[in-house]
Formats: sequence, C-alpha cells, structure tokens
Amino acid sequence: MSPTRKTREVSTRRGAAAEVQLRPERELRAITSQIFRIAKSLGLPEVEVHVDEVIDALTRFANNAIHQHVAEHGLSVSLRVVVDGRTARVTTNRIEEDALRSTLESAASLAASQPKDPGLLPIPGKQKYRPVRRFSAPTASLSAEIRARAVKTACALAENKGQVAAGIFSSGQSQTVLANSQGLFASYRQTQAEFSVTMQQGSATSWAKANAADYRVFDPQQLARKASERAERAINPVELATGRYTVILEPAAVLDLIGFLYYDFAATAVRDQRSCFSERLGLPLMGKNITISDDVYHPEQLGAPFDGEGIPRQRIVLVEQGVPRNLVYSRRSAKKAHKTPTGHGFALPNEYGEAPMNLVVEGGKTSLPEMIAGTDRGLLVTRLWYIREVEPYEKIMTGMTRDGLFLVEKGQVTRPVRNFRFNQSILQMLRNVEALGPSHRATAEESFEMVVPPMKIREFHFSEVTKF
Repeated sequence: MSPTRKTREVSTRRGAAAEVQLRPERELRAITSQIFRIAKSLGLPEVEVHVDEVIDALTRFANNAIHQHVAEHGLSVSLRVVVDGRTARVTTNRIEEDALRSTLESAASLAASQPKDPGLLPIPGKQKYRPVRRFSAPTASLSAEIRARAVKTACALAENKGQVAAGIFSSGQSQTVLANSQGLFASYRQTQAEFSVTMQQGSATSWAKANAADYRVFDPQQLARKASERAERAINPVELATGRYTVILEPAAVLDLIGFLYYDFAATAVRDQRSCFSERLGLPLMGKNITISDDVYHPEQLGAPFDGEGIPRQRIVLVEQGVPRNLVYSRRSAKKAHKTPTGHGFALPNEYGEAPMNLVVEGGKTSLPEMIAGTDRGLLVTRLWYIREVEPYEKIMTGMTRDGLFLVEKGQVTRPVRNFRFNQSILQMLRNVEALGPSHRATAEESFEMVVPPMKIREFHFSEVTKF
C-alpha cells in the first residue's frame, strides 16, 4: 500500500474525531453549582472553580508524508479554596460527586497547611464582560481528511521541486468557565487552527506558519508555496562579515523579539525591580514611531475577555510614541500600587502576578516590498530562533537567524546569506526603527501570537557567523 493511500484511509477513519463537540455551557454551569453545594456542606465559604474543556486534533507530516494523526478530548476542573487567610488549588479530571468532594477536601487540607498570606484578597463578586466572538463552526468541524488533503498538496509541491516538506496542520476548540461562591460567572469559547511548514532543499530551508480562529483565514497552499520558493532561493548562501546591518524583519522575527518584553510590563515585575521599565516609566526608551498596546478585543486576537480571577480585561496602551506609559495589574498588585486592576492577573496562587498576553504593535504604511526597494544594502530576516536573554535591564538578547536570510542590494533581494548569531538590545532596536508596515496577526516559535508589523531597523548587531 502506498503511503498516500494509507494516509487517506487513516484520515477518513479518524475524521469522526472532528464531529466531537464541546459540552453546552449549561453542563459546565451545572458542574460549578454542584461544587458550590458540596463546598457549603463542607463549610467552605470561599471557593473558585475553573472548568476547562479542550478538543484538539493534529496532523503531523515529515519526509513528504503524513506520519501521525492524533486527537484528544479532555475536561479538567481546578478548585481553589480560601481558608482563614490561606489558599490552595487542586485540579482533577473527574466530575463525579465523590471525586469533586475529595478534590475540595484535598484543597482545603492543603490550604490549611499553608502560611497565612497577608496580601490575599477576598474572592471578587459578579462582573460584567464585553462579548467577543471567536468560535468558528467550520474550524470546529474540520476533519482529519480535510487536513490530510491540504498536507498532501503541500507535500506534492515539495516532491515536484525536489524538496522535503515537514510540519503540522492542527485544529481545535476549547471553552472555559470560571465561577466562584460570590456569584461571579464567566464563560468563553474559541476555535483555533494552525498550519506550519518547513521546506528543505539540500542544506537550504525555509518556513511559513499561520494561526487563526477560522482556518479559512489562511491558505495552507500559499504558505507551502512561499516556503518552497524561499528554500529554492536559499541554496548556496554566501558568508558575510559580522557587524551592524540594516535589517528588514518579517513579522515572525519581530514577534519573537517583542515577545520577550511582555513580562516587563507587569506591575509585579516593576515593583520587584525585575523589569527593564523599573524606574523608567515616562522616559523615551523607544522611537516615536513605536506604540504598543495590550488589546484582547482586537479582531485578530484570541483569548478570553477576563483574567485568572474573572476580572474583565481592559485595553491598555503600554508604550505611547516610544514612551512606556502604563503597566498591567492584577487585583493584588493594583491594591499595592493604589491602582485599578486591569484584568491581567494569572489564576491564584501564583508568584508571577500578571502580564499582557494580547500585545498589539501599531504599524505603519510601508509595505515589505517598499522596505526592500528603499534599502541600498541590508538583510532580509525571515525568522529567528534559540533566543536567550543576556542582560535584562537593557534587554540584550542573543539568538540566531534561520530558514532564510537574504542580502538586499540596491533595492533588490540578491543572494542568500549564511546565518548569523545576533547580540542586540530590544530597547535599542526599537529606537532604530526606520519604517513600519501594516500590522497583522503573526505566529512564530519563540513567543505567543500577537499583532505586529514588519520593521526596517538600522544598526542591528550580528556578532558571529553560525556553522550552518
């Protein structure tokens, strides 16, 4: 039996997994009501419940053939209790009454063994939420067969060009319910699909990836063609000298660097002197063309409109025209700073406090081709990887280029270039941005998805030529 024939049979046989649907909200609400009834019988007045349900399916391919179809459907119940100024959380995947009672008793016992937390706040009451719609019925019903057909076309393209394709096509749906004994109830559901492909031709590789609530937003074949064309163009790279270059960063490369700033915007990190913005709020740290917000309501974002305690998320302008203006606050950090919570806290107990998880970098009007056309000599960077922090206060990072680095000469992409290692301050980088393109949802590997533009940046520091 040929690999293609076998793949199609496996896909059809397992396609039924996509027909599994999330439980109706009333069933999850019934679970929370049952927990509160049990908690009352145990004499537990403060209880918080998180119910999370996830349906995920994945088609994985390598060497121009599908080698794995997997699907899973899981439900978890996480219970937090507060006992005499102490709190603890226990999680279970069982929803029978005896199991829920046992989990509550375990959480109460664990809480009783904790030291008192003088900063612990009472569980919040009812909240109002701005509605968001991120559930796509076509994505929820996306079958393994449909994913397999898309992968087959991508692999056929690679074979026709003498290339090797590898990657994933995943789809899923999820929902979460957060409720507490003070009457708070929040619910959210979403779908998500992702296609990622790496094309290899000899020693040259290229890569493309997209992620969205509705799988119809992106075209797997267009992504495969882009990766294939770049892999072909990346053959026989030339080696350039290290130094400072004008670079054009595609959105995936921008995202993987900006993503390392997200926790620096946390009020807890600033208070603890672990943020690069400690004692710097209000100072012009970046260029005037840089404005960064956290906005869960942006149409290209995913995520719930409430945080880990059920507080509504606010849109926050973090950096305005190069000046860091605001931070995000959990209930706890807000009380310490005499601020209003912004709805960015993590589920308690945790040691991190809060963070913005829906970053949006305001873009400009210069398209990627226009950036290239306006560059006399520079480098087009498609992707970065293995990024690590070297110095936290100036946010100096090190990492490497990969999957396509190209020389730009007199407004044209001319030759592929051997990969570099970089040592670069993100803050300095954002002071050196010469042009911004339109912002769109991007995804990469080193950071979470966000809405970012391509950037043209001067004096980006490459410190070493890599061995590949």
